[in-house]
Amino acid sequence: MPLGLGHIFNGLFKQYGHTVILLLRVIDVVMLLAAAWLAHYFWLREINVDSHYRFVIALGVLGAIIFFEIGQVYRPWRNDAMRGELPRIARAWLLALLTVVSIVFLVRMHFWFGSSYRWIASWGVLGLLLMLAARGVMSRILGWLRTRGWSQGRIVLVGLNHMAVAVSRQLNQSSWAGLQVIGFVDDREEDRHSVEDLALPRLGKLSDLTHIVTQRAVDEVWVAFPGASLAERVQHELRHLPVSIRLVIDCFAFKQSKFLSLNTVAGIPTLDVSVSPLHGVNRYIKELEDRLLALVFLLLISPLMLLIAIGVKLSSRGPVFYRQERVGWNNRKFVMLKFRSMPVNAEAKTGAVWAKPGENRATPFGAFLRKTSLDELPQLINVLKGDMSLVGPRPERPDFVEVFKEQVPNYMKKHMVKAGITGWAQVNGWRGDTDLNQRIEHDLYYIQHWSLWFDLEIALRTVLTGFVNKNAY
Repeated sequence: MPLGLGHIFNGLFKQYGHTVILLLRVIDVVMLLAAAWLAHYFWLREINVDSHYRFVIALGVLGAIIFFEIGQVYRPWRNDAMRGELPRIARAWLLALLTVVSIVFLVRMHFWFGSSYRWIASWGVLGLLLMLAARGVMSRILGWLRTRGWSQGRIVLVGLNHMAVAVSRQLNQSSWAGLQVIGFVDDREEDRHSVEDLALPRLGKLSDLTHIVTQRAVDEVWVAFPGASLAERVQHELRHLPVSIRLVIDCFAFKQSKFLSLNTVAGIPTLDVSVSPLHGVNRYIKELEDRLLALVFLLLISPLMLLIAIGVKLSSRGPVFYRQERVGWNNRKFVMLKFRSMPVNAEAKTGAVWAKPGENRATPFGAFLRKTSLDELPQLINVLKGDMSLVGPRPERPDFVEVFKEQVPNYMKKHMVKAGITGWAQVNGWRGDTDLNQRIEHDLYYIQHWSLWFDLEIALRTVLTGFVNKNAY
């Protein structure tokens, strides 16, 4: 299989089975539709399904979707626990079919339905068999992908105890999760009683954690040892890396707060300290949102952008676009586009300079573009390229990032999501030469509370309040 396709599969199945669960939902609907058509063809010998049968099929599929949710059919599953799926699927599917028969009888559709109730019975049996077969095939595919190194998020455990042993064993048994514990770090030199049972290498001490995460491409760090001080130390050690940190807990006594949230991964309760919300299917939803809206916006404002480009060329000699290196998702650098608002080589002598009110480096037309934020419009191209998002924390230049990461607590956590053209901080007035602590606080709030609707709210507020801002210069 080509490397590119392997990378796609790795991205699809890597994060905790969210995408697997989504695929199961789609596959179940497809299997039920296929079973309905097969039963219809078997009993009626007709390829085309008339409107009455299509109505009943729609009712059945809708009922299945509802009762599958009520019956918790889409719980995370292990290879060795698929037998437990059978009673849940059969019970939910039977309830859906009984609901269909009841509706058909109550609305007096049975006068034309007649002996074709046998079609519903056949649909019920075929639908159940096809859904179970699809799950078996998916289980085999996941196993095949894992043996080739795909679908494996890499985890390092901090602290070795009974909880760490339980975590490692359950993750190894949970094929849908796509997670692999590669080792542990522990400051205690002596051999622990459970090392042999766990069969995991000791990668080093806690002071080595930053190096281990960087060199071994670790996706997550799980703290499997009690004590808030250790968790705080882990967070301090990894403060400059956009890596997810989880506290493994053995009870649900912790209440959700502004900074901590209770989560479950592979059936293991964790207390999330710093975790990106854009994993699994959420990542692809946001990608689709960004690309579609960016394309629509570019098409709508292309005449305006053409006029601005002409204005830039007439105002001073040089290129239309100003290309500037910024730091984005996962600390990766990218080239951000703007309409050029300054003369060429304006920073040749000064280097990177933080924009402040009253400066006069911009051309007259460039000052207008900055004041109205129209110089930011070319970043829609960055969104189409995948470098940026429509909504997210604003990216900064590498020189400033090196300074701010030491001055502002949790500054680097903004890079757990893609940088945005607009963001929660910007629509609340925290842009330009304003308090960085307030800006980061708003960025972290956005990351912790991300949703598609939150993105749309921010985008709508950006449009409604306009692009002109007193802190734009």
